[in-house]
Amino acid sequence: MSGAGAPTSQPYDASDLKVAVVAASWHTQVMDGLVGGAERALAAYGIDEPEVIRVPGTFELPVVAAALAREGYDAVVALGVVIRGGTPHFDYVCSAATDGLTQVSVDHAVPVGFGVLTCDTEDQALDRAGLDGSAEDKGWEATAAALDTARVLRAVRAG
Repeated sequence: MSGAGAPTSQPYDASDLKVAVVAASWHTQVMDGLVGGAERALAAYGIDEPEVIRVPGTFELPVVAAALAREGYDAVVALGVVIRGGTPHFDYVCSAATDGLTQVSVDHAVPVGFGVLTCDTEDQALDRAGLDGSAEDKGWEATAAALDTARVLRAVRAG
């Protein structure tokens, strides 16, 4: 299981952080699960009204994440899913999303929680989507990672 060895993070009060979630629209059931996981995590961390923006697909996540980073968000959570098909499209989209989101984070010094599922099958995606019966909740995990990193960055900036 891919979740083996994952770090544990206990929710804390992060209500002073400005957080946005940008989520793809393809594969509605999986994406609704990922967004639900992100919203549950944000609520557990004391963030009641995050900005949630939907974009057409995973390829579009980096440009919107960059705009949010420029607008002063302390953290951005990027959620998407790409399911392997019979063409190289999977490789191109996965690479573009990963590289683009990494670039946003580095260029803007804003953590981007990477909640992009790259799966061979829809069943694998559903098992990671945080739905009833899913083995993992990658929406929660990506959100916790972004919030924890935002807290670390704040401490670094404070000296």
